[in-house]
Amino acid sequence: MAETKREIERKYEATARTKLPDLARVAGVASVADRGVTELDAVYYDTPDLRLAADSLTLRRRTGGDDEGWHLKFPVASGIRDEIRAPLSESLPKPLAGLIRSRTRAEDVVPVVRLRSSRSVRHLVDEAGALLAEVSVDTVHAERLPKGPDTSWTEIEVELADDADPEILDAVEKRLKKAGIAASTSSSKVARALAETGTPAPEVPDDSPGDGDGDDTAGGRVLAYVREQVEALVALDPAVRRDLPDSVHQMRVACRRLRSAFKSYRKVLDRTATDPLGDELKWLAGELGFARDQEVLHERLRARLDEIPRTLALGPVRARLRIWHHAHSGGARRKALAALDSARHLALLDALDALLADPPLLKAAHDAPEPVLAAAVLKDYDRLATRVDHALALHPGHDRDLAMHEARKAAKRARYAAEAARPSLGKPAKRFAKRVKAVQTLLGDHQDSVVARGALRDLGVQAHAAGESAFTWGLLHGQEEAAGAAREREFPEVWAKASAPELRAALTP
Repeated sequence: MAETKREIERKYEATARTKLPDLARVAGVASVADRGVTELDAVYYDTPDLRLAADSLTLRRRTGGDDEGWHLKFPVASGIRDEIRAPLSESLPKPLAGLIRSRTRAEDVVPVVRLRSSRSVRHLVDEAGALLAEVSVDTVHAERLPKGPDTSWTEIEVELADDADPEILDAVEKRLKKAGIAASTSSSKVARALAETGTPAPEVPDDSPGDGDGDDTAGGRVLAYVREQVEALVALDPAVRRDLPDSVHQMRVACRRLRSAFKSYRKVLDRTATDPLGDELKWLAGELGFARDQEVLHERLRARLDEIPRTLALGPVRARLRIWHHAHSGGARRKALAALDSARHLALLDALDALLADPPLLKAAHDAPEPVLAAAVLKDYDRLATRVDHALALHPGHDRDLAMHEARKAAKRARYAAEAARPSLGKPAKRFAKRVKAVQTLLGDHQDSVVARGALRDLGVQAHAAGESAFTWGLLHGQEEAAGAAREREFPEVWAKASAPELRAALTP
């Protein structure tokens, strides 16, 4: 079973002659405990073309020390990484293999570097005897695998103890700097080993605008946006597997933004190439979406129950809601993970990479970005306006609910088109996206009320069939009807702000 540890540390340059200053004089440190020397032997794995290193991920199998085993590290911020650990075994554990699959695809990981370190450890302790930080002086010998050059160096690591105040790292750094010890220029040992043995990690592709020849073009701007969303899909894959907060939602958003970009900018990218990708992105978002949609609905219904007086909660309503939620959410996460593990998902990622490597650019892609992108945004705006007019012309009821849902999807597409165009169109695109987002948000809340009413009716039917009172479910159904009606009354005013003539005029080329 893999476990996760948040690692917060700083690295410093040293030599064999470097001496640590008296760290007991660091503010907050009562004493320094010498923990002796530990011998560590770590083999780092990557694809032959170093895909993990390119994304600042490290995968190693280490023996020695009190945490020997497999370690996979994901960057969180500067000096902060999440380390996922698995027990020592001969082959890569399946949970870790899944977490790197969006990067490695069909490639196997192979040994690329071996690091043997002699680690001298000191613990910084406060007056209560609590560990504040661990300071280690590492003498490292790195060997490129399978048979390559080697290199050696000495470095200092200062790692924050669990639940300790991060300010201790600043205090230690201040003391080290006074002793002439400078911060390391390498982000990790393996990055330094690769660089010093002649095979540095590949550089991240340049996202700056351009259509491949350095020109600032419509194609360059659209491709930069597409690349950003593809990178998000790759990065969010392990986040979804780790069940990190909001990861499923963000991955679905990346799918939607890509689909919208392919549809909105059909004069830039050939739809014969992008339409099949859009279909696959729709499939992936759908596979991920069930669990997310169910969770959102459950939270909404639970909040409704929390708001009513206890005297109006007749019968085992909370137990009934839990039973209903478990029945509808069972297997949803397994379904999402199965999609991420599927050959279909990996084929989609490969196809997106292929599109970026050899983009199907049309004639307009080579033009200046402003008029091309503005025209696309305005076209999506006109599409939204048509759907809004249709919805507002209908009487309240089922048909209007469906029309407002279609308008919501059009608002989302228009908003994403404006966000993609913002680097070219500036503040007008930003204002437009903000106004359309307000429309999308209102219509989303209206749709949530529609879906909630259907669920509440089902809960009422189930309660009645079980001999329970259905009163509370009827009460909540009425509240959702009122909420939906309120959104419908607010809609014309919100739409008027998004459809202001000056907003459209500012986007007109």
